[in-house]
Amino acid sequence: MSTTTTQRNEPGSRPVVDKAQYGLAGFLVLTGGYVLYDAVGLEDGFADQPVQPYALPYVVGAVLVLLGVLLAVATARGDRPEAEEGEDIDLTQGTDLRTVGLLAAVLVVNIVLIDFLGWAITGALLFAGCAGVLGSRSHVRDLAIGTALSVGSWYFFYVVLGIPIPAGILDGVL
Repeated sequence: MSTTTTQRNEPGSRPVVDKAQYGLAGFLVLTGGYVLYDAVGLEDGFADQPVQPYALPYVVGAVLVLLGVLLAVATARGDRPEAEEGEDIDLTQGTDLRTVGLLAAVLVVNIVLIDFLGWAITGALLFAGCAGVLGSRSHVRDLAIGTALSVGSWYFFYVVLGIPIPAGILDGVL
């Protein structure tokens, strides 16, 4: 868990400033500004809705700008995030590139196969593949959980939200 602390300095000394926080604050402000700029070009939605769909980008953009400004002010005051002290993190170890590469490969296979096989199948394979790469040895259980999650999410998006997700070879079955 990361918390913020204020670095106490002796009178007359300059506060220790984490300059990377200014970069993050600038990124938040620029991103929020672009979202607000892009929201100006959105057209009105349905007239019978009290809150139009274009309202959400204004809220998101304004919050991003506000968070960027607040981060810059906090950084200028000397606030710094605490270093991670979690027991599950070993900062002396490097990145496990093999695991990252295998996870990326599972994702790429999912992207390649989703139009042909559909989300219900590739979602299950994605879950089971990621679980296997991360150390699970219960392949049947992983496939069962992945199938339940992918079929459930397919029905949620397709039936409840009305967003068509590729059914692939199961078109007409689902």
